[in-house]
Amino acid sequence: MSDLVMPFIVVLPPEIDATNASDVLDLIAAACAPGVSVVIADLTATSFCDSSGLQHLIQASLKAAASGTELRLAITPGGAVSRIIELTGISQRLPVYPSIQLAAGSGGQVAG
Repeated sequence: MSDLVMPFIVVLPPEIDATNASDVLDLIAAACAPGVSVVIADLTATSFCDSSGLQHLIQASLKAAASGTELRLAITPGGAVSRIIELTGISQRLPVYPSIQLAAGSGGQVAG
């Protein structure tokens, strides 16, 4: 029987901007507890993410890596958040998946 990785899923708000970006960082950082190897940031219901939100996602990925946790992003393809992730090149730094199910499983990664 193979080892099954049970990811921790963090559901993010519909809009991420300067007013709540630090909360997003705190939520993801809190999920990176000892023994958690994968955290999925669920942005599938997020329709807006400004530059402060993107900056905090990058900071969250660095904190996750420092604790030995992989941060994966689940982002609905074709939306505004997907577009900004691609345009900024964040999809080259973080694994981005089109759904939570694919982010939780193996394969199906969508590159930017």
